[in-house]
Amino acid sequence: MNPAWLYLLVAIVAEVVATSALTASQGFSRLLPSVIVVTGYAIAFYFLSLTLRSIPVGIAYAVWSGVGVVLISLAALVLFGQRLDLAALLGIGLIVAGVLVINLFSDVSAH
Repeated sequence: MNPAWLYLLVAIVAEVVATSALTASQGFSRLLPSVIVVTGYAIAFYFLSLTLRSIPVGIAYAVWSGVGVVLISLAALVLFGQRLDLAALLGIGLIVAGVLVINLFSDVSAH
């Protein structure tokens, strides 16, 4: 596996953790969740920058946003009880399909 894809995975997970902590930070008025937000985003953008050394920005961002949407939706369900309706689930399914098409069939993602 190309290390850039591992870097992208780390970036996505760090971004999801940071985004999940935003609610708990209550507008950055609570210290620990605020530290998690800032640290998570710093890690996310650092690892995204490493990713961009070998994966084109359009591909990296498509995967980042697609996988991030799916993971943050799951985190919101587990952490906050947020439910998704059929349209939301269908949309997320289309996002997953798009990420799969990019990774399985695009020559650009291989570089």
